Amino acid sequence: MFVAPDPGLMRLRNSSRAVIGVGLAVAVAELCGLSLTASITGGLAALLALFTVLDSTVRAQRLTTALLPAAGFPVLALATALHGLPLVRDVAFLAVVFAGVYARRWGPRGHALGIFGFMMFFVTQFLHARPGQLPELYAAVGLALLSAGAARFVLWPIERRTPPPAAPPGLPGTGLARPTTRQAFQATAACGFALTIGQALSDDRWYWAVGTAWWIFVNTTSRGETLVRGFRRVLGTVVGIAAGLLIAVPLHGAPAPTAVLVAVCVFGIFYTAAPSYSWMMFFVTVMAGLLYGLLGVLHPGLLLLRFQETAIGALGAALAVVIVLPVTTHAANDAWIQRALHCVRACTAATLDRLAGDPEADPAPHAAELELLLGRVRMALAPLVHPLSPLRARKARARQVLGLLDDCAREVRGLVAVAADPQASHDARLAAACWRVQSAVEALTAPHGAPELTAPAAPRPAAAAESALAHLHGLEHALVALATPLRTDPRAPLIPAA
Repeated sequence: MFVAPDPGLMRLRNSSRAVIGVGLAVAVAELCGLSLTASITGGLAALLALFTVLDSTVRAQRLTTALLPAAGFPVLALATALHGLPLVRDVAFLAVVFAGVYARRWGPRGHALGIFGFMMFFVTQFLHARPGQLPELYAAVGLALLSAGAARFVLWPIERRTPPPAAPPGLPGTGLARPTTRQAFQATAACGFALTIGQALSDDRWYWAVGTAWWIFVNTTSRGETLVRGFRRVLGTVVGIAAGLLIAVPLHGAPAPTAVLVAVCVFGIFYTAAPSYSWMMFFVTVMAGLLYGLLGVLHPGLLLLRFQETAIGALGAALAVVIVLPVTTHAANDAWIQRALHCVRACTAATLDRLAGDPEADPAPHAAELELLLGRVRMALAPLVHPLSPLRARKARARQVLGLLDDCAREVRGLVAVAADPQASHDARLAAACWRVQSAVEALTAPHGAPELTAPAAPRPAAAAESALAHLHGLEHALVALATPLRTDPRAPLIPAA
């Protein structure tokens, strides 16, 4: 969390803007005289709008934000109407789970709408909302989305100057093998298990188990990823509960300090989401404890129940990915690594065009996409590098792959900086170096049997004027070294690269 790169301070700025957007949503709801329940609903709606809308253009982000009520309002009406009919409510909740996950096949917009719809059902259970409260809940959510939109597109339009990188699309597939279809069945099975066991444990707070199972399936593709994510969620929840006992319980719902701490938690959720799922869950758990304090229902036993429900949800997710249409970690690893390597090649080609004098060529979007893809690679390899993993050979291999890919990302960032320098000029050696990098990527991503890679013999340039060559040379060395862990049997002992 503390050493993860933050190019352009995007995470810092996005987190700060989130605090403004959520704070504005709650302030507007309070000024309009809405109830505490409605104000909390509005704050959570604003948080979701800022957190889940990840389209690749500002125009698409605006449209997705405008469409959120279309997904959220019907679910709010359904959830409040079924509040007194537990059996029908449970069936409807599972239907919302399936539809929300299945919607991810339509890209970032479907992903955002699916999450928003699910969370509107979840929020009504969290706040025990009744049908009579529906008008003010609609008003709170509408005002919240306007506030979030104002913060995002008017007050602090970060994406206008720095276009958001396109979120990497999911891995391909057909029929039941398609990730969205497979995960829809897995998530529904996991949530069904969590709902059944969670209600046996508590008639009032069972929804935490369902929420845990649901969120574990967000942005995961393989069995190993889902298991590690469940472990990290439980870990973050445990630490958050300990902090809640020390922070939230003694406050007794005091409005001013609670509001300040909730703002800190919102910042922490956004700032830690990308590099550390456990820390993000820590802030989510502390924020939930603070909100329970505002509602006047917080006590140590409730936090213990939160841990138990979280464990049930994580167990349900683990059982689902092992039993229902499982996908191995190895298959997901190879797919994400190859996509990261192709992104390196695209960035190198754009850099060469830019240095050759093409003003339209820009390697920066490729570098930003590479950061996102490396995040997916880290998530895919997380089961192998986890301290509890018994597969020592695969753990060593995965760590070497991550280290070399990080080297590639560092050299790519250096190339982007060089390409942005107006004084940089074309050099015949740059073209040769770029072609060698692209050939190395082709050899790594080709089927087995492609020509072996050899390390470049030319010395690494040291002069400041030749920094582009230096970065290309370093990139080539990292790609050549990747051949060892990527081309040998995953179970064989790892031979260090020369």
